[in-house]
Amino acid sequence: MKFYSLNKQAPEVSFKDAVIKGIAPDRGLYFPESITPLPDSFFKGIENLSNQEIAFNAIHQFVGDEIPNEKLREILAIVLDFDFPVVEIEENIATLELFHGPTMAFKDVGARFMANCLGYFSENTTNEVTVLVATSGDTGGAVANGFLGVDGVKVVILYPNGKVSDIQERQLTTLGQNITALEVDGTFDDCQKMVKTAFLDEALLSKMQLTSANSINVARWLPQLFYFLFAYKQAKSQGKEIVFSIPSGNFGNVCAGMVAQKLGMPVKHFIAATNVNDTVPEFMNTGVYNPKPSIATISNAMDVGDPSNFIRIRHLFDDNLEKLKQNLSSFTFSDEETKEAMKSIYRDSKYVADPHGAIGYLGLKKHQISNPDTYGIFLETAHPVKFLDVVEETIPETISIPEQIKKVMDKEKKSIPTKSYDDLKAFLLHR
Repeated sequence: MKFYSLNKQAPEVSFKDAVIKGIAPDRGLYFPESITPLPDSFFKGIENLSNQEIAFNAIHQFVGDEIPNEKLREILAIVLDFDFPVVEIEENIATLELFHGPTMAFKDVGARFMANCLGYFSENTTNEVTVLVATSGDTGGAVANGFLGVDGVKVVILYPNGKVSDIQERQLTTLGQNITALEVDGTFDDCQKMVKTAFLDEALLSKMQLTSANSINVARWLPQLFYFLFAYKQAKSQGKEIVFSIPSGNFGNVCAGMVAQKLGMPVKHFIAATNVNDTVPEFMNTGVYNPKPSIATISNAMDVGDPSNFIRIRHLFDDNLEKLKQNLSSFTFSDEETKEAMKSIYRDSKYVADPHGAIGYLGLKKHQISNPDTYGIFLETAHPVKFLDVVEETIPETISIPEQIKKVMDKEKKSIPTKSYDDLKAFLLHR
């Protein structure tokens, strides 16, 4: 399998090179040269397959012979060692819980998969790789945990000062070893811009091997398609058309779901639900893509004004807006609407949703007004404890602290204040 840049100005590369490079030299995102549907028999008998077997069949064509089958199965066993339950909330509405991993966020799967792939690729080389990643919340903790102690890999995480929750910050600033956190005076978009600038800085690239662990990296992005297949396996028996509603920030998750659709998963429609950072909902309405500075909200992991992965989604549908609309709806919701949804879900179902999951729920409810005979699944992308203040001030429930979170609560935060790209470059060159 070869991967090509969506900017079409760079050579095709292997899966290994796409993972190590992160982003193409022409600043384009890598995309697989083909997506071959899985046989109908795979979906007809999916209930009889383990999650590891489902994942192996789904990812194998993209990895090809870059990782031996036995090693790939070993990696997937490590990555998928927790549950992905579909929990019914009300009639025809369920949630897919993606927070049962080590950092209690959906990004655990992609971060661990990428870390294990990069670890395998660096086994027989003396070249050190520096993983550079921007986070609006959960990516940082998942990447820090996934790469902790991986030989030959250093991780540098940029996060916006004061714009991630306390628990999220602790998960990315307290681990030490090969993990360093840079606290940026700015927004997530500023962090992401600094990361992208580093990948084009020849003076920097001549001194070190950089890669990204954001969902721009194919090894972080593609494994997210597993979630949708696991959910389909559990919901298939409902006998109704299944729709997924995904709380969306950088749009990697919904894009991965659409790759699962291209693999043949019998799901016709997705909903991308956003907070007030409404670049994509606006595009779906007007056909004009107008990125803008991000706005801080209570669903901070989605505070993205220029989502990187939306270009992949457009590419999947030949940049044809009408074709895209047949497969995707996108809605925007305010903090007030989010809190009301959290209250109503708890009142009616005694289910505690985090702010991101609540937005997914709102998107699903809006879609089902005109599509009532569907079985809707919204994604709960992080455990509500990660947004403890917001959740406990919104609903009458005290959230118990899981063991995964207790481990970081009393550790000392260590971060390096960073104001500009020049600060980042100086740190990378002289650390």
